[in-house]
Amino acid sequence: MVTRTFQRTKYFAYVKLGSRQKSMRKYRRPTGRHNKSRQKWKSRPPMVEIGYKTKGKTRGMINNKTPVIINNLEELKKLNPKENIAIIAKIGRQNKMEIAKEALAKKIEIYNLNANKFIKEYTREEKIKLKEEQKETPKKEETKKEEKKTEVKEETKTEHKQGEKTT
Repeated sequence: MVTRTFQRTKYFAYVKLGSRQKSMRKYRRPTGRHNKSRQKWKSRPPMVEIGYKTKGKTRGMINNKTPVIINNLEELKKLNPKENIAIIAKIGRQNKMEIAKEALAKKIEIYNLNANKFIKEYTREEKIKLKEEQKETPKKEETKKEEKKTEVKEETKTEHKQGEKTT
């Protein structure tokens, strides 16, 4: 059975009720004396009533798999890919990266993350960081070379001064 979306009465007539923006469309039960939706007129949106609920066996499932919230890599390893679908909790980037790699290896479906895309973006950003670090490191080497040159110049100056004093 297809789940039905219930609309508020006359949502299409007013912007504040969601005529243009779906996120603003929230169901409110019609209560007015002459309200056509409450009277169940043919062309009006249906009201929430008994009989629209999904079957108990499939209720809460995603693609006929039971969703499981994953907090770490150990929980992912316990999953059965045929029966469960993973939902990643709010975790850090490195843990999410490890979970995404493991899920690709075990062919576990993750509902709220595109593993391939996430791994590509993460590796691309890592490469950019490495390039920036490489650009900064030659500057440090150049400063070291300059320091060595100044040390050599100071040594030669002190040697010349000592040589002049002895003569």
